Amino acid sequence: MEALLIERTVAEPIQRQLYRQIAAMIRDKRLAPGSELPSTRALADDLGLARNTIVGAYDQLTTEGYLTSRPGARAIVVDLPANSPGSDRRSASASATAIRHPLSMRGESMMRQPFHHGAPGRFAFHPGMPDAQNFPFGVWGRLLARRATFGADMLFGTYHVTGLPALKEAIASYLVSARGVRCLPEQIVVTTGAQAAFDLLARLLLDPGDTVWLEEPGYYAARATFTVAGGNILPLTVDGDGWQMNPPEIAPRLIYVTPACQHPLGTTMRMDQRLRLFEIAERHNSWIVEDDFDGEYRFQGRPVPAIQSMDYAERVIYVGTFAKLLFPALRLGFMVLPPALCEGIPHALSTTGQFAPLVLQAALADFIDEGHMSRHLKRMRRIYAERRKLFQDLFAAELPANVTLSPAEAGIQLVAHLPADCDDRAVVEAADRLGVNASPLSKYYWSTSGNGLVLGYAACNKVQTEAGMRRLRQAIEQSRILY
Repeated sequence: MEALLIERTVAEPIQRQLYRQIAAMIRDKRLAPGSELPSTRALADDLGLARNTIVGAYDQLTTEGYLTSRPGARAIVVDLPANSPGSDRRSASASATAIRHPLSMRGESMMRQPFHHGAPGRFAFHPGMPDAQNFPFGVWGRLLARRATFGADMLFGTYHVTGLPALKEAIASYLVSARGVRCLPEQIVVTTGAQAAFDLLARLLLDPGDTVWLEEPGYYAARATFTVAGGNILPLTVDGDGWQMNPPEIAPRLIYVTPACQHPLGTTMRMDQRLRLFEIAERHNSWIVEDDFDGEYRFQGRPVPAIQSMDYAERVIYVGTFAKLLFPALRLGFMVLPPALCEGIPHALSTTGQFAPLVLQAALADFIDEGHMSRHLKRMRRIYAERRKLFQDLFAAELPANVTLSPAEAGIQLVAHLPADCDDRAVVEAADRLGVNASPLSKYYWSTSGNGLVLGYAACNKVQTEAGMRRLRQAIEQSRILY
């Protein structure tokens, strides 16, 4: 016990220091199993501490099983197993074995999936990032504070696992008028973002080996979810002519599409392609997952209705999110389920724990019902139209002619195609070093290849867009692409 060292100038309480040091001595066998510790009074005298400090440390060690004690007797050191956790004497082989402990096949697959969350301070050009500066956080904070203050029992339990009724009613009303979706509030399931919806649908609808028809290029996070679930992913090719609705080689269990604003190309599915999609799904008895992530932002004509509005066979599952309308960190999305899937969904949600905080849902319901979201959306459409035009003009002025923008009708991101002697991942790495956020187009392909940049414009004001475009040109130059 002479090795005990009490540091009186550090923030760690003295009692905690004693506990920590004695526990380490017991784990490392520096205190022999079965040996008696000094009495609390004797150790207090030796260390110049209050006896209650020693008593507290001994009591904690006894509670955790390092010591045994009985009234009137000294505490005795317990004989712990060799190489116990936390011991300095754990063998290198034991540590290596722990590190090599295998994951499940699904775990291994999850660890390999791509993602792109960006980083704070990378002001341009994060794909799909809405503008935070113009969001009415004052109004949002007031609504959230009101609900948190007066929520009572209704908002602070694990109730309404499919979603707060008030929010489901608000979403249903909004979808009917804004997206043409035909639904009742009972068909809506509120989720913690669209990705949580995809994960739940993959568990509910897919068995390992089932075929998923997925757009290429397409949303890699959705592809990751269906891949991890064991899906056999086949490409649904999207090019300058839209969706190539060729009969699938294998009957698909599920077809994933982004028809209002194709991700990442920004094109809209034509009526003949929509009808062909329904024909294929009907023939093969397939589910259709419609990801309508930012169909509200259309800059040529009015927003195109969701394909769910045409679904009289009840096989379309409509997935929406507030990430683009409001802000991504809100982590609220929703699904509109066909009636056949509604009955058992509370059980599935309770099993996975994928239900959103009720306080946030209540504040969002108020935000919609009081008209704040419609006013915000109207304002942001005007701002984004201006920023889109500025982005296109600066792109044409700053970047060489062999870097071209893909025509897009909707969405808050654009695709820039690079020449054949360019590597898009190298450009993205160079751009990141310069503080610019972009995503390589090649990440959105898996059976073929693409070469370009996916660039968001919505979160950048004029000054940021100008600076970002100069840095993007510099990144291209550093990547030895054009000059």
